[in-house]
Amino acid sequence: MSVGSPAAGADPEPMMEMNMTPLIDVMLVLIIMLIITIPKQNHAVNLNMPVGKTETPPTPPVVITIDVDFDGTILWDNVVVPDRASLEAKMNSVAAMADQPEVHLRPNKLVEYKYVAGVMATAQRLNVKKIGMVGNEQFQ
Repeated sequence: MSVGSPAAGADPEPMMEMNMTPLIDVMLVLIIMLIITIPKQNHAVNLNMPVGKTETPPTPPVVITIDVDFDGTILWDNVVVPDRASLEAKMNSVAAMADQPEVHLRPNKLVEYKYVAGVMATAQRLNVKKIGMVGNEQFQ
């Protein structure tokens, strides 16, 4: 590479590089035109929902609450169950229903596990399907 003017009598070398400025200008104009012509994107999906008769809300299920007190006393909907035979009789009546009610078992946090396990074993043996533990937040 020589700096300065060419030697006397020598022709200057022709420039062999392509001028990129007009190509970049044309490309920028095309990009701007593309951006302007793109339609606005709509993020909502319009659906034609069928209009029909309003259905009545489902009735809440029947709930039976079994509480097991700290001393092992079993309460069936806040009524004391005197012995295991009467508990089994009540569980039999629940198991015999076609649409069984929900049985919520709520043990006291101080009760021994054998009492709670006895109630759950009775429900399982008599084929009570809808049974669940309630009040687990007290054990945390």
